[in-house]
Amino acid sequence: MARRRGVMSDKFKYELAKDLGFYETVQREGWGGITTRDAGNMVKRAIQLAEEALAKQNPAK
Repeated sequence: MARRRGVMSDKFKYELAKDLGFYETVQREGWGGITTRDAGNMVKRAIQLAEEALAKQNPAK
């Protein structure tokens, strides 16, 4: 089975981890050390930021 390429850059993932407060866990234990809840919150935040960026690009008329 082919492995999927990540959509988020490593830099962006680390920025999200810092913003959400689990960066130190990632540093100590790697990405496998975060909780499922943290991973879900990271995805939610990434989606929120993407939606905000799209809204700025295409303001409602």
